[in-house]
Formats: sequence, structure tokens, C-alpha cells
Amino acid sequence: MIFFDDVSKIYTPTQAALRNVTLRILPKEFLSIVGASGAGKTTLLKLLIAEERPSEGKIFLDGVEVTSLGYRDLPQVRRRIGTVFQDYKLLSGKTAYENVAFAMEAAGAKDSEIRDSVPEVLDLVGLVEKANNFPHELSGGEKQRVAIARALVNRPEVIMADEPTGNLDPVTSWEIIKLLVKINEMGTTVILATHNKEIVDDLGRRVVTLEGGKIIMDEEKGKYVI
Repeated sequence: MIFFDDVSKIYTPTQAALRNVTLRILPKEFLSIVGASGAGKTTLLKLLIAEERPSEGKIFLDGVEVTSLGYRDLPQVRRRIGTVFQDYKLLSGKTAYENVAFAMEAAGAKDSEIRDSVPEVLDLVGLVEKANNFPHELSGGEKQRVAIARALVNRPEVIMADEPTGNLDPVTSWEIIKLLVKINEMGTTVILATHNKEIVDDLGRRVVTLEGGKIIMDEEKGKYVI
């Protein structure tokens, strides 16, 4: 379980990204975090992987206080959380296979493990035939699928997707969302930060709405009401 305990991120007395956020995310849950630009969605995700530290409050992942971990201990937590970004963040000089393999190499995986796991995860996202293509040879949707495969390959318990459809057309966006739903149904917790009302409304899953850094709504089967 993920638990944000009265978390605030304050930059100046007049500028706060999050204020007094208390939030529980259950294992295997699919949660959408919505809100206008600047509402605090990305900050919340960054705090979970300790890319930023809260000004106040604590964050826990299965009882481990993420906010108290030192630099050396953070990789252990971050390997449990895969991250997908709006702009893909692929390495341009590496093929789809190599981009995914690189995530395993960075985690210290053996060559034999990489040879077994990378084709499996590329098959899951429907890109086996594109394994040897470089990012510039892929469509936006294919790039995002590679990014999802990279996030999945170390078998994390949680996938965080920060506006993963922001650069995609509506049809491709739905393909990516369906893939995230499939991953969730396989047992992985999915946290989706988005401002796409149509996607959130059609998902019919739990929705947490942020406004001005505060949670103003938390519904089990919510809609995007802003």
C-alpha cells in the first residue's frame, strides 16, 4: 500500500505544489489523479519516488518510509515503481530492445535475464517486430509502448504514468490506456496522472481530483468534474 500522510510541498510562503495531502492507494488499484495544469499531479508522483522531498508529512510504500531513506537506499524503492512520461525519454541511439534492456542493465540484471525478459515484455506491448527499430523510426504510440515496456521490465509493483497520452492522438491514446488497464489486470498498481476528461470518465475507476495542491474529491468510480 502507498500512503501519503499529511504531505505538503511548499516552495515559498505563497507557492505550494501540495498542501496537507493524505492519500491511500491500495495494491492492484487503478487510480487516476486529475486536475488542471499546476494542480500538483506531477509533484505528487515525484514525491513518491523521492525525486523531490516533501516540506511536511511522510510517504510510505508497504510500510517503508520513503521520505526517510538516504541516497543509497532509494534505488531499492525506485525499482519497485516503473515510470512512464509524456515525452517518452527514450535513448535515441538505442533500439527499442536496447532501450528496454538498458533498464535491466542499470538494475544489475544478468545477461541471461535480459535475453529472457526483454522479448517477453516487448511481446506484451505488441512491439516484438519493432525490437530493432530506433526511436526515430517509431510512431508516437510505439515510442510510448517502448517506454511502458521499459517501465515494466524489472517487474515493478507500481506503474506511474504522468500524462502518457499528452502527445498522442485520441485513437492512439486509447490504445495506451487499454495497455495500462491490461497491466493493472495482471496485478500491477497503476497511477495515472492526466487531464484527459474523456479517458477518465470512460475508465470508471477511482479518481482523485487535485485543485491548488489539495485533494478536493476522491471517488471510487469517479469522473473528471473540473
